[in-house]
Amino acid sequence: MEILSVQDALRGHPIPATQHYGFLLVPGFSLIGFSSALEPLRMANLASDNRLFQWSTISLDGAPAQASNGIAIQPDYALDEAPAFDTLFVCGSNPIPPRIEPRYLNWLRHLARQKTVLGGICTGSYWLARAGLLNGYRCTLHWEDTERLLTDFPDIIVSKHIYEIDRDRYTCSGGIAPVDLMVALIGLRTGRNEIAAKVSELMVCERIRSTQDSQRIPLRQQLGTSQPKLTEVVTLMENNLEEPLTKEELAQFIQVSVRQLERLFQEHLRCTPNTYYLELRLRRARQLLLSSNQSIIDVAAACGFVSVTHFTHRYRAYFSTTPGRERRIGQPPNARSAVGRPPVQIS
Repeated sequence: MEILSVQDALRGHPIPATQHYGFLLVPGFSLIGFSSALEPLRMANLASDNRLFQWSTISLDGAPAQASNGIAIQPDYALDEAPAFDTLFVCGSNPIPPRIEPRYLNWLRHLARQKTVLGGICTGSYWLARAGLLNGYRCTLHWEDTERLLTDFPDIIVSKHIYEIDRDRYTCSGGIAPVDLMVALIGLRTGRNEIAAKVSELMVCERIRSTQDSQRIPLRQQLGTSQPKLTEVVTLMENNLEEPLTKEELAQFIQVSVRQLERLFQEHLRCTPNTYYLELRLRRARQLLLSSNQSIIDVAAACGFVSVTHFTHRYRAYFSTTPGRERRIGQPPNARSAVGRPPVQIS
């Protein structure tokens, strides 16, 4: 399959036939990611008055695939019944499971041998990496799972951009980032920027983001003002979860007094530095519990807790469940929202 550049299309290069996109729905896949990838293809057909794209869904054995929000989708094919695709996207799950069914990986390797273009949506890059299909490629995935991917595959190049197009690998982060990836691919596929722009307009997207856009909103943008000292200290916290720094050490690093440090957090984040730091550590612990095979004692140590008892007490206070139960259920907890959440007490 050849993906046209805009320049080739404008020179009269013939546009290829309808492209067939496949979407592999793994258990717990992100429904918003899948929908954000699918709808731009439908809009492109509408905007062009041509059937530029068709699509199919696949599950492991053809049984309904349940998304992370509980909604089930009846797929078109099982793995062993699926036809050839021009492009196949893995719609990754949240969280990434500790173990991936080998049949997924073998099938993806088979597609790669058939020269199928492969992509990952949300955490889909992890499936490709586990199958050994991202070696030498630049990729991205949801920012929460970047550390897991880098830990398990340290030689893979992972960016913080919302999407990456690297030869025959298309990857993007979660949420609505697939819209941006697909709009970019529609432009390449047709060689007509007006179709991509029309798709964006139909989807009420005020701006088409590029591959250079970052996933996370900078803290200064979240606050609505520039607070370099606060940004600096939060970065220090994020980089020192295993051995947490004291308030005095944090204040010294950014060259303010402890009182000034506390005032910054209270004024802009409506919490104390200790509360914010603890929340970072607990959320990191949840990621490790749901997406790794590390023991609970190792997770506790990796997130700066001196004992499993202390870790369990803090975890239950924040997530209303214990680490052990969290792992057994294997689903994200209903954490309290940041706004109006009672402060977590530090002992």
